[in-house]
Amino acid sequence: VQLQASGGGLVQAGGSLRLSCLASGPPYVMGWFRQAPGKERELVAAISRRSGTIYYGDSVKGRFTISRDNAKNTVYLEMNSLKAEDTAVYYCAVDPRRAGGVSTDSRTYGYWGQGTQVTVSS
Repeated sequence: VQLQASGGGLVQAGGSLRLSCLASGPPYVMGWFRQAPGKERELVAAISRRSGTIYYGDSVKGRFTISRDNAKNTVYLEMNSLKAEDTAVYYCAVDPRRAGGVSTDSRTYGYWGQGTQVTVSS
């Protein structure tokens, strides 16, 4: 599985960005993680293979939306009302398990994209 993330950039606080992750292979559970300098990697959002189950981290609920288009092998992360604390490198990842639902454990995500930088200026 190969993943290619895009869409990061510099935006002012309160602004919006949309990240995209193009994945090879069949639909898997996919997640967006982020890691800020000096902090642990955290799960931002995850989505099941047919979008039936979606998870959001508490810090992004109501502001971020994860979605997917399986015809395009792409998962999106729409980020609104961005805050300075959203600044991080964002990674998309695939959970290749065929069962088990949406996982919040980064260890179950076996494939990772290269990361895309999101910087929110205050």
